Amino acid sequence: MIDKRVASLAAAVEDIFDGATVMIGGFGEAGSPIELIHALIDQGARDLTVVNNNTGRGHVGLAALIENGRVRKMICSYPRTVGSRVFPQLYRSGKIELELVPQGTLAERIRAGGAGIPAFYTATSVGTPLAEGKEQRSFEGREYVMEFGLKADFALIKCRQADCYGNLVYNKTARNFAPIMAMAAATTIVQTGLLVDPGGIDPEVVVTPGIFVDRIVTVAEPAQEAKLVAEGRHYP
Repeated sequence: MIDKRVASLAAAVEDIFDGATVMIGGFGEAGSPIELIHALIDQGARDLTVVNNNTGRGHVGLAALIENGRVRKMICSYPRTVGSRVFPQLYRSGKIELELVPQGTLAERIRAGGAGIPAFYTATSVGTPLAEGKEQRSFEGREYVMEFGLKADFALIKCRQADCYGNLVYNKTARNFAPIMAMAAATTIVQTGLLVDPGGIDPEVVVTPGIFVDRIVTVAEPAQEAKLVAEGRHYP
């Protein structure tokens, strides 16, 4: 078995390169790996394509990564949400690209990428601008749009508990996207609130097995995104 622990946040993200595609967990505060994102800002990689359910809030986490000019393109479902200030302004000024994907389709594209499925058909987006330019076929009298699976060079995700081999347990909505992102990325980097000894996690409750995890860094007291936003904090 391979010990996946790394010494620091900086070491965990040090090889993320310019132009990389990076999946970032989220679906609310429970799954947002703020410390890993801030370490990526400090690391300096640019021209990134980021896959996330939204574009962040305030001026911390993903929003800070965007605000610091590190993201070339967002692939997401909700580019404008409560507290989303940075991305809408940059998008309107033509400084960042957007690929808008319905939420269920986004999840399935990531799952398909991790499962080795190159493409699939879905009825979602038929008859809308999101279907323009995409292959369409009829099955049993209903129209479907072809969507491609999504893969990434790196995934940054957050879990509640991990062991040194990379077996993960999540906190609530953190498991909505993180498990499939771990499968779809060439390199999966995890921040965990608690690191336990091997055997410290009941195998029956493991959500992501260690085979999908490459690096683990412990962040015992992760920042609360809502609190940072409420305080008007910026990063850096």
